[in-house]
Amino acid sequence: MHTSTHESLRQNETDRRSIIIASGGAADASILPVQDVDPTEMSGIVSQALPPHVQLIEMGTAYWISRVVYAAAKLGLADHLDSKPMAAAELAQLVGAHVPSLHRFMRTLAGLGILTEDGAQRFALTPLGAALKTGAPGSAKSSLLALGSPWCAAAFDNLEYALETGRTGFEKAWGMPIFDYLAQHPEEASLFSETMVGFHSLEPPAVADAYDFSGFKTIVDVGGATGNLLAAVLARHSGPSGILFDLPHVVRDAPDLLRERGVAERVSVQSGDFFKGVPEGGDVYLLSHIIHDWSEDQCVTILNNCHKAMAPDGRLLLVEMVLPAGDIPHPGKMLDMVMLVLPGGQERTESEYAALLSKGGFRLTRVIPTTSAVSIVEAVPI
Repeated sequence: MHTSTHESLRQNETDRRSIIIASGGAADASILPVQDVDPTEMSGIVSQALPPHVQLIEMGTAYWISRVVYAAAKLGLADHLDSKPMAAAELAQLVGAHVPSLHRFMRTLAGLGILTEDGAQRFALTPLGAALKTGAPGSAKSSLLALGSPWCAAAFDNLEYALETGRTGFEKAWGMPIFDYLAQHPEEASLFSETMVGFHSLEPPAVADAYDFSGFKTIVDVGGATGNLLAAVLARHSGPSGILFDLPHVVRDAPDLLRERGVAERVSVQSGDFFKGVPEGGDVYLLSHIIHDWSEDQCVTILNNCHKAMAPDGRLLLVEMVLPAGDIPHPGKMLDMVMLVLPGGQERTESEYAALLSKGGFRLTRVIPTTSAVSIVEAVPI
């Protein structure tokens, strides 16, 4: 990790001690000394040592950081700083900003480890900041611009409405379901597709390694967007071919990605609506983060359509964040709130998936963990 990041974490811990003392917390052995340890480990230790009220305040103000990082992505700071370090006065001319305010903003980014400041008050990218450049591996910039956008943030502004009514915060804010909105806004739809590639970037290779696809002839990727997961599976397993299936405005960017991954000749790109039907002829039907998007009735419709299209000995594979029971932390539990306010779907436990699959004509056979946060839920038609 960059030196300035390490130092800022050290300072943050010192600042947190002051917060605890000022708020009446104990300044004794419960506050661990600053030592030369891994900053990420130190951050976790310090968080556990904080009094409950300070932890809650940190949770409640976490959006401060998200708005700062979103603004950095929106201004394209990383792209401008890619060639050389700049002072705020120089950069302000490029991004149309107020110089003193921009300096304070960049100083804050340096405190987060995204930039680093030299003695002449010039700022440069750290390795963390470099990930914010356009086209950088992982699509962080696209993810921040989409997930921090007004159309996405407004959904969470209506979380209480979703809790009160069971309807999505997105529909309250924008008057239509999210996928209808994206169909009417193609540029944002493309950004959303890039976001899904970045947000789930660790999953495709993990899924390709965790499951043996080599015995299949045709993999139908239902709702596969631009083909990121299908490309990883085909690159890992040379035997199968693939059918990529999604709405027309969603698959429009797929040919470029499939060519870049070297699998375009093995994939047939087809457009359609999985609520009306899916391509026939596959011996495995792959649905990655599809079932979690929709209501139970809609999920049953999708599952029924897959059931009709596949052979009796076919396989259905759901790639989802299967929730652990009880208090065990899992990223899927927060993603469940995203599903509540955005599309209206939900994350599920293994038993909940088994019940849902049964309604769609399938029997859950096993849940296969991967090295990422997702698991592969395997089912067979009954």
